Amino acid sequence: MISPAEADALIGRHLACLPIESLPLVQCAGAVLRENIYGERDQPPFDRVAMDGIAIDSAAVRGGLARLRVQAMQAAGDPPLTLANGQHCIEIMTGAMLPTGCDAVIPVEQIRLTEGFAQLPADLRVESWQNVHRRGTDSRQGALLLSSGSRLSAPEIALAAGAGMPRIRVSAQPTVIVVSTGNELVEPGEPLLPHQIRRSNAYGIVAALRQRGFLRIADDHLPDSLDSLTRRLRVHLDTHDVVILSGGVSMGRLDLVPQALQALGVREIFHRIAQRPGKPMWFGIGANGTAVFALPGNPVSTMVCLARYVVPAIQAAMGQTDTSAPRIALAAPVEVKTALTGFMPVRLSCDEWGRPWAHPCATNGSGDFTSLGGTDGFVELPPGPNTYAKGFVTRMYRW
Repeated sequence: MISPAEADALIGRHLACLPIESLPLVQCAGAVLRENIYGERDQPPFDRVAMDGIAIDSAAVRGGLARLRVQAMQAAGDPPLTLANGQHCIEIMTGAMLPTGCDAVIPVEQIRLTEGFAQLPADLRVESWQNVHRRGTDSRQGALLLSSGSRLSAPEIALAAGAGMPRIRVSAQPTVIVVSTGNELVEPGEPLLPHQIRRSNAYGIVAALRQRGFLRIADDHLPDSLDSLTRRLRVHLDTHDVVILSGGVSMGRLDLVPQALQALGVREIFHRIAQRPGKPMWFGIGANGTAVFALPGNPVSTMVCLARYVVPAIQAAMGQTDTSAPRIALAAPVEVKTALTGFMPVRLSCDEWGRPWAHPCATNGSGDFTSLGGTDGFVELPPGPNTYAKGFVTRMYRW
């Protein structure tokens, strides 16, 4: 068996980068950026008014003026006006370009507008550039705004739009097929015999992929038959970038997935990782470069291996750079009884100081999927035997 770190390295070494495509900005939410984006111009691109009110010459007001003639009104998007003299002011709106000759804005709440004049409070204090967002204070023209490898959420999309990018280069969405195996599996809603179980793993895998922004996902259910496995997997290997299997990879007589994959020319990279749960995990590469992840069929093992290996691997193949798992402290001791890396489901909470904690949620084994409800993910614990105390800091993976 290999360690989880060795499994990471082997997967990373054999996964090919996905191709790049140019898409309209409105289609890029959740995608991975594959080019750098630079500032089109300074931000703000001009001295920007930050409050509704009046634009003034602050020196004149500091000199004792308490009543200013309202010269005009300038809205956001209007060309800048020019202040006639220090005895005048210009009614101004948030987002507008600061009028020429003005260096401060007094908020509308602090003035009284009557008969074309602005009356100022007697105790008003005015500083130069108050309520003005100065040009270039956020970023300069040509500055790097987004680096290749960034995952594009709402703020990044807005940044790209602000940089004048109608289209951007992103990683193509991988085509993924989720395949569950087993004669005992029955679809939700279908009649169920006492010796059968519901087909649930595939639904969990698809949900986990979709919530991370993967869209091109199909699924299939194959029986425990070498002929059926070989025939159907041949099609999936030819038509998908990633094949994710659940079940059929352990040591039983009907664990036929490795045999079927070998017959189809899929090169085994590793089989079995020194971890619990999920020890029988299998990984290989098809003749045309398709990545094949064969996960153990027990539900907890399936979800752990998916979050620990499959999702980060696909994200890395898309060029995403921020794939490392965050670290968190245990809220209670956890015992690892074997010389295997341990994965423990956890529920997150914050204490009164806002610090996050991971509360262990033990299962009744890798088949106990009911215990996962309400958990947020799992933590990775070093090989034992050992007891890891409250406060022990380790990596956490979200479902």
